[in-house]
Amino acid sequence: MFRIVRTTALRADRAELAQARIEAELAADSAIRAEDTVEVLAKQLRQAKRDADEEFDGMRAVLRQATAERDAARAERDAARTEVEEARAQVLLDAEDRVALRALLRIVRRQAAAAERVWVLFHRGEFHSVHTTVDGAEAAAEAEGAPRGGWTATVPGTALSPAAEAVWRLVRLPLCDAR
Repeated sequence: MFRIVRTTALRADRAELAQARIEAELAADSAIRAEDTVEVLAKQLRQAKRDADEEFDGMRAVLRQATAERDAARAERDAARTEVEEARAQVLLDAEDRVALRALLRIVRRQAAAAERVWVLFHRGEFHSVHTTVDGAEAAAEAEGAPRGGWTATVPGTALSPAAEAVWRLVRLPLCDAR
């Protein structure tokens, strides 16, 4: 079957075909440019992901280091606390030792001073007993019926009242060195 086409219609169809080819070429160029752009963007995205991964790994390493430093600081702090507690306990022990040593020193001094003198108890002017302390002499006199309180001790070298005037009398006498 044949068809008769006029030249104006043929020209119009050819012009339309030429326009369609131009548009197709433009579309193909646009698609190629879009593909190139997509490839560039994909490369940039991959690079950005690599950079982010590297930065994340770096941050993870910094976090590990900070955690290790924190743990070391905590261990150092705990060791320092233990050391301070031990030092505090030692100071308390030293203070207790000093108190005990002072008490022992007082006892030794008293014993040394007591060894240099004795207290002699007299009843109505006659010798009754010898004691190392005033308290011991008073207790012995009270056990024999002497009244409590009102005791006065005499010091060697001072004048004594007559023996008949004092029912109970304490006299401090020095010990002689037997060497």
